[in-house]
Amino acid sequence: MCLLVLAIDSHPEYQLVIAENRDEFYSRPTDVAGFWPEATEVLAGRDLERGGTWFGVSKAGRWAVVTNYRDFHHRRYSRLSRGGLVSRFLQDEEEIAVFQDFLQNDDGHYAGLNFVGGDLQQTLFFSNTGGGTRYLGPGIYGLSNHWLDTPWPKVVGAKEGLNQWLQSGSTDTDSLFTLMADRKLAADEDLPDTGVGYDWERMLSARFVQGESYGTRATTLFLVDRQGQATFSEKSYDERGDEIGIKFFEFDFIARAK
Repeated sequence: MCLLVLAIDSHPEYQLVIAENRDEFYSRPTDVAGFWPEATEVLAGRDLERGGTWFGVSKAGRWAVVTNYRDFHHRRYSRLSRGGLVSRFLQDEEEIAVFQDFLQNDDGHYAGLNFVGGDLQQTLFFSNTGGGTRYLGPGIYGLSNHWLDTPWPKVVGAKEGLNQWLQSGSTDTDSLFTLMADRKLAADEDLPDTGVGYDWERMLSARFVQGESYGTRATTLFLVDRQGQATFSEKSYDERGDEIGIKFFEFDFIARAK
């Protein structure tokens, strides 16, 4: 997953709004979003190559996202799947602070990553590449393959678009899908240098990525209203960038008493 915009307590109807694009090689096998047979409260897609997921939620009141940190100048190699962190968090009954300690005390099992996850009371951001660890308060946040709110054009544009949607008080989620589907490339002078070369930097600069072998595979929206009712919708795309399916779920998103 390579682009996330998040709004906490910033909309009259919704206490949580998440829109995210998952970018991946088209050849990487994937299951679309659904409830997992072995963990029936978890709703997520699934990476069939290494297990885990890039984004998921739990009926028990948790959600989580992981993105890779793109720096081919100083690569860190992974012994464990970063997507496994999301799976663990969604099924974990430990306090969020305990999971934070686990992340901070890891001894290098994971390649560069950003983790964002929480419930309706706390939202944790963690980076293992120097981007810090903190809890997020009300506001709008953006994340791609660098640290939280790094001003890459795709992040800045997506945050601005989300802010306009929030300020309008709209409940039209089709507008959020449109926001995340923007295929405009950044100007050359605004491209970052993450070590992947000019052609890839340019291709990856769009919110919706479309390349020959790699691109946006899915867009997921997750919204929780003030009464704790959640909606989860996911569109899947083929290598041409055409929509090939949509999944939609509604459920209560209220943490279970311990």
